[in-house]
Amino acid sequence: MKLYYSKGACSLAVRIIIHEIGVACEFESVNLQTKQTEKGNDYFKINPKGSVPALVLENKKVLTENAVIQQYLADTHKASHLLPPLGDLKRYHVLEWLNFAGTDLHKSCGPLFNSNVPENIKEEVFRPLLKKKLIFVEKQLEQKAYLMGDEFTLPDSYVFVVLRWLASLKVDISDCPNLQRYFAHLKERKSIQQALKEEHI
Repeated sequence: MKLYYSKGACSLAVRIIIHEIGVACEFESVNLQTKQTEKGNDYFKINPKGSVPALVLENKKVLTENAVIQQYLADTHKASHLLPPLGDLKRYHVLEWLNFAGTDLHKSCGPLFNSNVPENIKEEVFRPLLKKKLIFVEKQLEQKAYLMGDEFTLPDSYVFVVLRWLASLKVDISDCPNLQRYFAHLKERKSIQQALKEEHI
């Protein structure tokens, strides 16, 4: 397998899951501005959407979209500790969180990364919108080590990546002790430390 990624982007969540499972994988970075891979290839020929992550499988088929790639990895490697099997209600709660991370948290960060959005609009509209969603997570983490309780599951990797972005996006979570504790706890996890080291971040 090969994972196409961009340093510190949401593809970091997939790299973390790859290390959680312990599966062999090659990694190739993508310049999201030029859409060129580090080997000089046209990334649009690999993923026409031009976004990361993209996972090239052993059969040369390509999977895109963070939540889908994570689910594929967990299912094909029988990592039921990360994603319970079909029929287990807990599976759907894990996927519920994974989708929330992608559609609510990640997407809410988009305007804050966009240099064309005026700073006053970011401050008045988009930071409060993201903060509201983060406060929801803050409440859900009450007396929990991870999103699903005592065990690390797929969405924890994705939420970790979003929390990493907050400082650069000027989103303050100093009033969210559960989020701060959770973030600090995640940073101690071996798979996360390995992923951060590999991306030099």
